Amino acid sequence: MTDFSPQYLDVLNEEQLAAVTHEGKSLLILAGAGTGKTRVVTTKIAWLIQQKHVDPYSILAVTFTKEAANEMRERTVALEERAAWANIRTFHSWGANFLRRYADEAGVSKNFTVYDEDDMATIVSKAIPSLPKKEISQIVKKISLAKDYGLTPQSKNLELVGGDGVFAEQYALYQERLRSTGNVDFGDLILLPYLTLKNNEAIRRDMHFRYRVIMVDEYQDSNIAQSLLLQELSGVNENAGTYVCVVGDDDQSIYRFRGADVRNILEFKNQFPGTDLIRLVQNYRSTQEILYCADCVVSNNAGRLGKTLVAARGKGKKPTLVFLPTQDDEVQFCADLIEQQHKKGVPYSEWAILYRTNAQSLGFETYFMNSKIPYGVVGTLKFYEREEIKDAIAWISFVANPRDEVAFRRIVNKPVRGVGAASQDKIVEAGLGQNLVSAAKNIKLPKKASEGVAEFCKIFDELNSMLPEEEVASEGEASLPQEEVTGSAPRAVDANKLSLADFIKEVCEKTGLNEFHEAQDEIAGTQKLSNLEELTNSAVQYPLCRKGLIEFLDSINLDRSTLGEELGDEELKDPSLAGKVTLITVHTTKGREYKRVIITGMEYGVFPREGKVGDDLEEERRLFYVGITRAQNELYFTSCAMRRLYGRTNYMQPSPFLYELKKGSFRVLGQQPFAFHGASDAEADAGASSSAAYSDPIAKKYRKGAMVYHDDWGHGQIVSGDFTADGEYVVTVNFETGGSKKFLPKYQSSSLLVEGT
Repeated sequence: MTDFSPQYLDVLNEEQLAAVTHEGKSLLILAGAGTGKTRVVTTKIAWLIQQKHVDPYSILAVTFTKEAANEMRERTVALEERAAWANIRTFHSWGANFLRRYADEAGVSKNFTVYDEDDMATIVSKAIPSLPKKEISQIVKKISLAKDYGLTPQSKNLELVGGDGVFAEQYALYQERLRSTGNVDFGDLILLPYLTLKNNEAIRRDMHFRYRVIMVDEYQDSNIAQSLLLQELSGVNENAGTYVCVVGDDDQSIYRFRGADVRNILEFKNQFPGTDLIRLVQNYRSTQEILYCADCVVSNNAGRLGKTLVAARGKGKKPTLVFLPTQDDEVQFCADLIEQQHKKGVPYSEWAILYRTNAQSLGFETYFMNSKIPYGVVGTLKFYEREEIKDAIAWISFVANPRDEVAFRRIVNKPVRGVGAASQDKIVEAGLGQNLVSAAKNIKLPKKASEGVAEFCKIFDELNSMLPEEEVASEGEASLPQEEVTGSAPRAVDANKLSLADFIKEVCEKTGLNEFHEAQDEIAGTQKLSNLEELTNSAVQYPLCRKGLIEFLDSINLDRSTLGEELGDEELKDPSLAGKVTLITVHTTKGREYKRVIITGMEYGVFPREGKVGDDLEEERRLFYVGITRAQNELYFTSCAMRRLYGRTNYMQPSPFLYELKKGSFRVLGQQPFAFHGASDAEADAGASSSAAYSDPIAKKYRKGAMVYHDDWGHGQIVSGDFTADGEYVVTVNFETGGSKKFLPKYQSSSLLVEGT
């Protein structure tokens, strides 16, 4: 057993040590970017086991991505080997494990698989056949958001997601169809455990007895349903005595569009009375000049608990703000800067170019390709989203659960077997909620479809017969408790045993998927067969049995969880990306760090997106803060005077966030726009002017770049807008006729019309 010596605690700073050794009812650790929160979490688990003699089996630690959970587990076990018995996993993995254990109480099949958004869309389309195709994705998003809020079709607060009586009915029809398959969607992995605990006192008490310590990492990314689940699981409202510790950063809450709610961390002390708050502010990643810019920006948010980061690495270089004429100049500036530094010995891999939307990467990709600058784009198609992988997963999912309507529809006629949509509908209608293979065998269909179905059923029976229910353990073989297997670290592989990889290899062969995708490879030059082989290889660590199949499905399904998709860690592990410039959205950079960062597109309408106000604008500001705090040594911002958007060239205004940077906190390159006065400590005039330009409704409507029409002058575009010393908003318009005029929109709005409003 590893000794957990006092010397190990000596490497912690004062705040980290206080967090690790804290005792009491509950604790909120407000951990700023780069402040070593993972070290604190892992050390605290080991300290509880070794110094406070807490049974590791009674510890639950959850986070949001599989990579983070694996790192937490590995680092904790390195400190204290008994931590291997602690339950360290993702939120969704814990939910899946709970639902398998209490499947009957939750109303699902114990062999359920997890539907993603594409699968949900299929269920919606079949549950509501009259729904126009263009509305399906909107309904899917509403249903997901409702579940993130902890709402059912019967909930009184369903209007929180923009729902009405019609949506409540649509949601109910979807749920009914989903339950008939025995499967769940990602929202169910949190919502159903919460509802089961809330409505079943016996299970709730079991959980209170089971878990004496609950820790949640990245709590700022939690949604309402996860907060409600934590309250039920910990028994805070029943004084169950469970110690709850959450770790997070309110300034890095950037997933509101996916249901995350910053209020969970802001109001944690109210939800868990007696909570202590410890701030981690010593930053080990960035230099002080970079952190100063970050603080200047995020301090403008009202919805935060507040903290100021202090750099352990010293002052460093001032960030640079670069004004450029167009986005083409922006691309060239970035390329030139990287190439100049590369000639001085700076590796390409030290650079990351950040942008607000994926579409902004195209210019960089094209120019870098032509200039022979190696680059890698993070955020492209994920492994589990590829057609051939989804085909194979659909087959093994259907073997696990023959009630799976979505998987059945995907594979029954692929490769083509003559089983068209009408025949599929007939089979599903006859067997809805039952074994669809049995239904298919006993239904009358046209000759061609009947032959195709017979072939399909024969393949299914052959594959189904390959899987015993459970693996027979070798003599003397030890394992963790069964409920802990899902989401745990990979098991050791016995070379003398058949593994699930052998089964998946047979799936790809017997179903015709290999032959089908090999033909596509020959035509398109894709790597579909190689990808299927990679999927097969990934199953080597799982035993050849139904339980092994379920474990494997959980592993890959939970890999596709909401935040896991956003982070795309598997791409950065690809050795082929080594030595390349990283092109990446700001959202995707969360949890990452780069020596040199360029944040591009710092204009209103790009970053922040147009029309963002209130909480939405605060989230955009937090997103900018996240981008800034990715930089270790050097930081650049670029802002363009003109940018092509939606098929036409627009005049752009500098991002309002740039006005929030203090004078002297950055250096400026390029021609500074007239409207940009630069923020300074004594800039009452400039600061008020710039802030008003984004809060005044008239200035917002008659913004720079807006297309207008005047009764006398015709069509034109606003090329500048600013406030006079008297507080009047003045715009200059260039008309297609060649003339240029100034207007006071407050008094001339009836003759100067903004197009599209």
